[in-house]
Amino acid sequence: MSTASPFSHLFYLMAKPAGPLCNMKCEYCYYLEKERLYRSEKPEGEGSGGLFMSDELLEKFIRDYIGAHTRREVLFTWHGGEALLRPLSFYERIVRLQKKYAGEHVIDNCIQTNGTLLNDDWCRFFRRNHWLVGISIDGPEEFHNEFRRMKGGAPSWKKVMGGIHLLKRHGVEWNAMAVVNDFNADYPLDFYRFFRDMGCRYLQFTPIVERLLPHSDGRQLAAADETQGEVADFSVTPEQWGNFLCKIFDEWVRHDVGTMFVQIFDATLANWVGATPGLCSMARTCGHAGAMEWNGDVYSCDHFVFPAYRLGNILTDNILDMMLSERQTRFGMAKASLPRLCRECRWRNLCNGECPKNRFCTTPDGEPGWNYLCAGYRQYFEHTAPYMEYMKQRLERHEPPAMIMDAIARGELLPPRNHQN
Repeated sequence: MSTASPFSHLFYLMAKPAGPLCNMKCEYCYYLEKERLYRSEKPEGEGSGGLFMSDELLEKFIRDYIGAHTRREVLFTWHGGEALLRPLSFYERIVRLQKKYAGEHVIDNCIQTNGTLLNDDWCRFFRRNHWLVGISIDGPEEFHNEFRRMKGGAPSWKKVMGGIHLLKRHGVEWNAMAVVNDFNADYPLDFYRFFRDMGCRYLQFTPIVERLLPHSDGRQLAAADETQGEVADFSVTPEQWGNFLCKIFDEWVRHDVGTMFVQIFDATLANWVGATPGLCSMARTCGHAGAMEWNGDVYSCDHFVFPAYRLGNILTDNILDMMLSERQTRFGMAKASLPRLCRECRWRNLCNGECPKNRFCTTPDGEPGWNYLCAGYRQYFEHTAPYMEYMKQRLERHEPPAMIMDAIARGELLPPRNHQN
């Protein structure tokens, strides 16, 4: 996901007002198939065949969610599928309800969208209400259109770029979320420079790793806790991932420290200095970030929307009780359970085993729970270690990022010889 760091919050729920429904059909999407979970339920709301959050459920969610927070700040995250399949009037109602129940709380909203449905009215709404908009885009046109196409098969890149242009024209705060796959991973600098040149200041990218199982309706993704299934051919390989991160880091650290913010680099530095990273996959434990479906069902995590990880439903269960339950606590603490190879790794405190959904491999000595992307992360951590230590020392002296960037540009710290471009 994610369009904002949730770690300043006790917990948060990613809400799905249109469930898994989307106007696109990205080949690697792990969420489209979630419609199978709710095929037997009668659709709610506008349109036919849609899995839409009802007005009654929306109001209960907003009231209870705000009420569950003891801290002043409350973060709402609206996601999909495609969240903009709900009309603008739905989100205007959200703002009214948040004001109704806010009390002394300060409300923040972020929304993730593929950008194809944006128009002037949407952008005026986001600007007026100070919403942060996350745009899903996989880089330049050739890279993006390889897997991200409309439902009818048409390319989507030009529509997405049109949406970004509107956001910029209206002064809406936005960031980019890109999936790294087996295609664009081979062109790291083309990928990164595209975002930098288009004026993107906040970039997060996620390695796509999915496994496929046979299914009567076609493909089915393996559940996060399953060890079966073949790695999908669109998945990035560990070697690609490591090279991708190293090449982009070299570009970023020479030219863009303090002016462009790359989530994984910030999270690595946070772990290096002993702070809490703004990326759950690199934190020691998880379980604070749940997902709520269109009908109120709450799951342990957006990547674990499977029946075994259903915590309850907000219509019958208390949000705080679900998110702070013993069951959810066990889910979050299980992330810290690692095979011996990981426990003895010099980079453990930087990686923390990464996301549990990617731990389906077996270590060379036969222990389960090894992360598929381990080799790539080890390459990245080794490559960036001198820079991270350098930046840590500078930050401890309270030097501003601009001064650190200037020092690196002057060649005070050169990259390891074996990773030169």
